[in-house]
Amino acid sequence: MALPLRAPVPFTQMKLLLIRACLLVLVFILPARAEKLLVTVTHDLAIARPAETITVPWSEVNKALPGALLQRIAVKDFAGRVLPYQVTNVAPQAKDPRNEGIAYGVLIFQHDFATGEKSAVFTVEKTDTVAPVFPVKAFARLVPERLDDFAWENDKLAHRTYGPALAAPAPAGVGKEVLVTSGLDLWCKRVDYPIVDRWYNKGHDHYHTDQGEGMDMYQVGPSRGCGGTGIWDGSALHVCGNFKSARVLANGPIRAIFELTYDTWAANGIYVSETKRFIVDAGHQLDRIESTFTATGRSPDLTVGIGLHKSPADRGQDPQIAILREEAAGVLGQWVEQKSNGALGTAVIVPVGFAGYADDDRNLLALAKTTPSQPLVYYAGAAWSRAGEITTQQAWAAYLTAMAARVRAPVKVILSTVP
Repeated sequence: MALPLRAPVPFTQMKLLLIRACLLVLVFILPARAEKLLVTVTHDLAIARPAETITVPWSEVNKALPGALLQRIAVKDFAGRVLPYQVTNVAPQAKDPRNEGIAYGVLIFQHDFATGEKSAVFTVEKTDTVAPVFPVKAFARLVPERLDDFAWENDKLAHRTYGPALAAPAPAGVGKEVLVTSGLDLWCKRVDYPIVDRWYNKGHDHYHTDQGEGMDMYQVGPSRGCGGTGIWDGSALHVCGNFKSARVLANGPIRAIFELTYDTWAANGIYVSETKRFIVDAGHQLDRIESTFTATGRSPDLTVGIGLHKSPADRGQDPQIAILREEAAGVLGQWVEQKSNGALGTAVIVPVGFAGYADDDRNLLALAKTTPSQPLVYYAGAAWSRAGEITTQQAWAAYLTAMAARVRAPVKVILSTVP
């Protein structure tokens, strides 16, 4: 049966129909574009928490914002200011075949909590434009051009430790440096930009002198340096040699994560190996270190000595060294006044498993109890007076007390969605 013919729609009426159709499309599209993940962060301390690092599992971001990609999101504070952020792939899903943004690990950003500020609210939303490249404030890499050093830094401090090439014997007739140590070195900075690559450059061979950026003024040798470990048997510290292998898991701009592995060594009847995971956050004087030991032998549990070099000052500096101990907080620190290099504070903090203090001929030690295959978490780092932020022994002690409180009372993150 033939259908009846309709009268043609006038042109102006057709325009109105098209406009209405477009408006209907916008009604359905705008809520999707405006969808946000609300991140509420709280804590219980009255103190300031500068550069507090906030992490959100990417799986939660993807659940709230399907299809969100790491380079097409914005993180904003309550005032609408865009914040630097980072997305890691430390523990990603294996594949993202549909390009839906599922193969990431953690979203990271930071907030400066003022004294008395116990909560802050942030939003995460998808954007139509590519996010800016944020300044790098945390960085780590293997340095094969300098005998397998491994170096890392944030905007406050730089470090290095030593690999197999430095430990290898010098070939006959070759003047190669040889040093066997698993101690952790410090490079003092007074600038907030990265200096590791700059100082390792072959044309820059005098970083033992402060030329305005900082200097290498810390002595390590076979000591533990600032935060190296060993197994304490009650009277002696048994230590490993240089790291065997290294891998970088995340590399800024806010957080660097890397792992160092060490060959098995003997520790008074047991045989031990170690993997260290370093978590280096922008804005912090201390790094988080997670040491996981394996052990065979008579003892299921281990006592670990975490060291600070007793004589860390540069040569000819006639140092005056004060020792800082806060047993209730698991803090061991130093304040080292040097003749012409300023003052250097060093420290380790053991928040869980702290077992007292000890020392040997080279090191002050904070002791910690741990179980093989379970990570031992501690913090290690330093502050240099010439950086202009922590300039006195009292200020360093106060920083360590506050940091110990912060690691024992982490922030709480609550997620919700808003249209």
